[in-house]
Amino acid sequence: MGDVLSQNEIDNLLAALSNGELDASDIKGSDEKTVKNYDFNRPSKFSKEHLRTLEIIFEHYSRLLSTSLPAYLRKNVQVELVNAEATIYQEFTNSLSNPVLLGIIDFSPLTGNIIIEMAEKIGYTIVDRMLGGLGTPLEKSREFSEIELAIIERIMIVCVNLLAEPWTNVVKLEARLQRIETNSQFAQIISPSEMSAIITMNMRIGNVEGMINVCMPYDVLEPVIDKLNTKYWYSTVRGVDKNVDRELIEVAIARARVPVKAELGRSTISVKDFVNIQKGDIIKLNTKVNDELGVYVGNMKKFFALPGTSSDSYAVKISQVIKEEDS
Repeated sequence: MGDVLSQNEIDNLLAALSNGELDASDIKGSDEKTVKNYDFNRPSKFSKEHLRTLEIIFEHYSRLLSTSLPAYLRKNVQVELVNAEATIYQEFTNSLSNPVLLGIIDFSPLTGNIIIEMAEKIGYTIVDRMLGGLGTPLEKSREFSEIELAIIERIMIVCVNLLAEPWTNVVKLEARLQRIETNSQFAQIISPSEMSAIITMNMRIGNVEGMINVCMPYDVLEPVIDKLNTKYWYSTVRGVDKNVDRELIEVAIARARVPVKAELGRSTISVKDFVNIQKGDIIKLNTKVNDELGVYVGNMKKFFALPGTSSDSYAVKISQVIKEEDS
């Protein structure tokens, strides 16, 4: 509702109109509304809020890949999120080359499948690293052999298992790899006109770089689409009890095993003496009987101790703790 004019304002306005100082067309309100065209071939089912939440989820997923894959590939792996966008499934499949690595993922408990597409050269690099090579991709592309696909499948399963943690705040996932396809024609998981969210990540294995695309159809995410918003996401994160996490970490640390050794002393002998050593031979050490022993935790000297026995076992008695500033 517009502002209500006083009587003085009305009189001044009428006087200005009658004197020609004001044109009526200048104060005529415009009720025209802008009309936005709707493309029925590309219905906007994913909002910017949905895509932003997917970016948050897959930023977490990228960090997990960066920390987990080096243990399998024995090489530095860096994964970074590039972007998330919505498009129809046909446009995604049309952008794929042949051969291509497509992991068909059962996204249980949600109904339907998602797709993880891995760049061809990333696949060749994984095979080379797993077989003991330097991780050099092929100069000329070719079809993947059955043995190569079996090797890539092992790494793909690792990638699929890592999906559960980033999705914890949305749904408790039990995703599993169904199969790997090298031809996009055999990966028609939904109708070509259906909308999908495409999340693009960049993976670097050593000096080799390639893209990983995750295709998530709207029909799969529809049951949890209301949870894909930043308000729900951050409220869920804030609701986590930090004391519970702290207790879990303390329990895990308490159960961790670390090697502890006490060093009686050191000596240097020739290889000939070492080969001919017999029971009862004496090796002279660089320590005396009353000297304190160095106790190592891992490779760091942390304590001084005195040697002795406990029941029928050898033991040491801690006599001094080595502080960090003293080490």
